[in-house]
Amino acid sequence: MTLEVNGNSISIDGEGYLTNPEDWNEEVARQLALGEELELTDLHWKVVKFMRDYYNEHQIAADVRYVVKYLVEELGLDKKEAKKRLFELFPYGYVKQACKVAGMRRPRTWSTG
Repeated sequence: MTLEVNGNSISIDGEGYLTNPEDWNEEVARQLALGEELELTDLHWKVVKFMRDYYNEHQIAADVRYVVKYLVEELGLDKKEAKKRLFELFPYGYVKQACKVAGMRRPRTWSTG
């Protein structure tokens, strides 16, 4: 399957995740978000960029607990409120939406934090 972005064909799997995270850019993220019926706010972008930075450093998607920790530090929330905020941003789930928009492959197993 492919996702068309600015005249380029980007390979995606049957669930809409990028098959090659290196194909990601902000326009790809916008297209993936549209498919998830998400309108990306500044806070969405902060989460997505954190996830991309984590991926670039570690070559794996950030587990949800790392994103929650980032939100605790970024927003000054406690852990419970940060997790709640993350799931308000991505109401159909971290893996289903945040990982997809950030250009991650679909994780096989996952901790929900």
